[in-house]
Amino acid sequence: MLAPHAADEFNPWKNAAIRFENAAAKLNLDDGMRKILKTPSKELTVAIPIILDDGRVEVFTGYRVQHSIARGPAKGGIRYAPDVSLDEMRALASWMTWKCAVVNLPYGGAKGGVICDPAILSQIELERITRRYTAEILDIIGPEKDIPAPDMNTNEQTMAWIMDTYSMHKRETTTGVVTGKPLNLGGSLGRPEATGRGCLFVTREALKKFEIPPSRATVVIQGFGNVGGMAARLMAKQGIKVVCIIETDGAVYNANGLDIEALMKHRRETGSILDFSESQNLSSDEALRLQCDVLLPAAKENVITSENAASLNCKIVCEGANGPTTAPADHILAERGIFVVPDILANAGGVTVSYFEWVQDRQGYFWNEKLVNERLEEIMVNSFYDVLKYACEHNVENRTAAYMLALDRVAFAIKLRGLYA
Repeated sequence: MLAPHAADEFNPWKNAAIRFENAAAKLNLDDGMRKILKTPSKELTVAIPIILDDGRVEVFTGYRVQHSIARGPAKGGIRYAPDVSLDEMRALASWMTWKCAVVNLPYGGAKGGVICDPAILSQIELERITRRYTAEILDIIGPEKDIPAPDMNTNEQTMAWIMDTYSMHKRETTTGVVTGKPLNLGGSLGRPEATGRGCLFVTREALKKFEIPPSRATVVIQGFGNVGGMAARLMAKQGIKVVCIIETDGAVYNANGLDIEALMKHRRETGSILDFSESQNLSSDEALRLQCDVLLPAAKENVITSENAASLNCKIVCEGANGPTTAPADHILAERGIFVVPDILANAGGVTVSYFEWVQDRQGYFWNEKLVNERLEEIMVNSFYDVLKYACEHNVENRTAAYMLALDRVAFAIKLRGLYA
C-alpha cells in the first residue's frame, strides 16, 4: 500500500491520491485511464470583490473544481472557511465523484469554496459574497452542468441566494441549479437530516455484522453540527446509546447515554456542550480514546491520524465527515481489525437526497418524507453490501473496496463514451 510522506499526511489532495492509486493498482487500470480518472476536468479560481458594511472594499478568493462529468453533471457542496484551499477543493471534488459512484447516482463530483471567516461577517456581507461568487462561476454551473449544495458554513439560505442570482441572469426561475434549498423554493423533505440518517443506516448494518443489537450499542460522535447532531438524535431515537459528544472546546460523556435533545437545548442556551447535567467533561483527545462500539467522526478532515489511530478503542469507525481519517492511519486501523465504513459510503446520504431533490425539481412533483427516507434507506443499505461484497471478492479492506467499486463504475462509463478528440 502506498503511503504519503509524513509532511503530506494532512494534505487531503495527497491522501485522496494515495487511496486512488491503491485502488487503481488493485483494478489493474492502465496508465491512460488512471490519468483521466485522477485529473480534475475543470478548476476555476475567482476574485470576489465586495463592499463591507463599514464601506471598505475587500477581495475574497473563491474556487470551484469539477473533478468528473463522466457519469452525469457535477455535484458538490460549497463551503466558507478561512482555511479553504485549492488542494482541499480538489480532494473533496474527487471524493464526490467516488461517493456518487459508490451509491450509483448519475453524477460526477465537484466542490466549491470561498476563503472567508463567516463568524466575523454580517448576513448582508455573506449575501454579497455569495451573489458575486455565483456570478463569477455562472458559466460552469447549471442543472445539467454542475449543481452546488450546502457544506461547511453554508445553508439553505445560501442556496436560495445562489438560485436567485442564477435565475436572474438566466431570466427564468431555475430551481434545479442547487440542492439543499428551502422547501418553499423547491427543496426536498428529508434533506436536512439526510447525511445523519445515512450514517444511522450504515451504522445499523455494521452493528449487525458484529451481532450487536442497537439497544446494546454505544456510540461516540465527534462533531455536533448538522451531520453529527442529526446522527446523534436519530440514533438515540432508535435506542442506540450515544455516550459521548466531542466538539472543538471539549467533550461530554455519560456511560448510560446522553439525552441528546436536552444537550441540544443546553448548547443553544449556553453556546457550548460543556458542563451539561448528568455528564462529565472530557478533553477531545480523551474522548476519542473511549471504549465504544462505534466512533463516528462527523466534523472535518484529519481527525484520525497516525498519531492517535493506535489508541482508538472502538470496533467500528463510521466516517460521517469527508476525509476524517488520514491515509497513514488506514493501515493502522486495518492492522487492528477496526471495521471502517468509509466516508465515500457513510456520508453519502446527503448527496443521495440531493439527487432526489434535483429529480423532484425536474419533475415538478414532490415526494412525501416517508418516501424520501425509504428510498434513501434502500440505496444506503444496498451500497453498504455492494462494498462488503467487493471487499470480500478482492480480499481488501472496506475503503479500498469502496474506491475500487467507484473507480470501476466511472472507468466503465468513460470506456463506453470514448475519448472526444
